Amino acid sequence: MNVRRLDGARNEAEGAASPPPERVARPKKSLGQHFLVDENILGVIGRLAELGPDDVVLEVGPGVGVLTRFLAERVARVHAVEFDTSLEPYLRDIRSNVELHFGDALQLDLATLAPDATKFVANLPYNIATPLLVESLDGLPQVERWCVMVQREVADRLFAQPSTKAYGAVSVLVQLVCERTGFHPVARSVFRPQPNVDSALVAFRRVALPDQYPRIKRIVAAAFAHRRKTLPNSLELSGLASRGQGAQALAAIDRDAATRAEALEPHEFVALTRALS
Repeated sequence: MNVRRLDGARNEAEGAASPPPERVARPKKSLGQHFLVDENILGVIGRLAELGPDDVVLEVGPGVGVLTRFLAERVARVHAVEFDTSLEPYLRDIRSNVELHFGDALQLDLATLAPDATKFVANLPYNIATPLLVESLDGLPQVERWCVMVQREVADRLFAQPSTKAYGAVSVLVQLVCERTGFHPVARSVFRPQPNVDSALVAFRRVALPDQYPRIKRIVAAAFAHRRKTLPNSLELSGLASRGQGAQALAAIDRDAATRAEALEPHEFVALTRALS
């Protein structure tokens, strides 16, 4: 996964100073890097992630290791996945319980790489945060809890309500599997260089993975691919069902054929998938 960072801030940590200048690499514009340099946000992360001494944590995008060090001091093991190999000198000697892996997190088999990780704690690059989180829901079945820093816009989408602008495919998929346990707005001042967007920490825990989840994912993606169109039209355009089949499936769940994707509650997509089957 490309290591790119967003923002953070607030004096709510277990005391820690910013890392010394010699420990901070020069951020690469080509990777969109924004390194964490103020550790005051770490206490908030620790609280929302409910870290414990027996935890095994997956961290994507450790950068120069500020969050990695914090995690390693509090949990049994950290699997840190970094894209930028030039950051190895800042990460390789953090602690013996840190396993460092280099590569693209969207391409790596994270379930095999970190089979014992039950928590996903990371400051995620904004441009891959959404697909990575969606894939982790079923791709990392052993993960029980997430605490991630993402662009505020992405954070708002994860648990958005139906019939709102923020509500979309990621909202449906995350809410079908998880429930939110925490939210913390984050300012821009704790990263170098400061990004041009606001961020937020979002914490959520696994509740259940619905039956037929892979098919539900396809139906949801198709439904929101043409969100201005009715669901029967969207499904037909995606090749998953004819317009007539889509209308019949909507009727089976007591919805009109003119219904658009944004009107359905997450659980209705489960019922719609069953009806289409």
